Amino acid sequence: MPRRGNISKREPLPDHRYNDVLITKFINFIMRDGKKSTAEGIFYQAMDIIGQRTKEDPKEVFKRALNNVKPVIEVKSRRVGGSTYQVPIEVRSDRRISLAIRWVVDFTKKRRVKNMYEALAAELMDAANNKGSAIKKKEDTHKMADANKAFAHYKW
Repeated sequence: MPRRGNISKREPLPDHRYNDVLITKFINFIMRDGKKSTAEGIFYQAMDIIGQRTKEDPKEVFKRALNNVKPVIEVKSRRVGGSTYQVPIEVRSDRRISLAIRWVVDFTKKRRVKNMYEALAAELMDAANNKGSAIKKKEDTHKMADANKAFAHYKW
């Protein structure tokens, strides 16, 4: 908590090919060790593969994939008395986006495919079709929240 006022959130600039801020956030999440041009190359190659395989607009497939992966509810640990409860809470919109991006990128890295861009294209197409590991992670999160809704009155 800063002592002198609130810190404003910085929005990244839109990317140069699709002119979209969400794509820039995704590219920044792929980026490792400051190698942004490598991350951009991976993302744009994956989008080209998506466009070739699905015969749809790759930007629409990307948006649909992220919307399918976004969680609505999650659980947070809350200590009450001597025990810890998993309390279901609603997810803020900016956290929804960051969780969806994180899950897609993490499960892309876990795929055993020759190239990162092929794995990213496959994960995005699976997520757009409500399949894949990132969708399973979202469903598991929702199931855990549903199982613990008895503790919802411990919200803070």
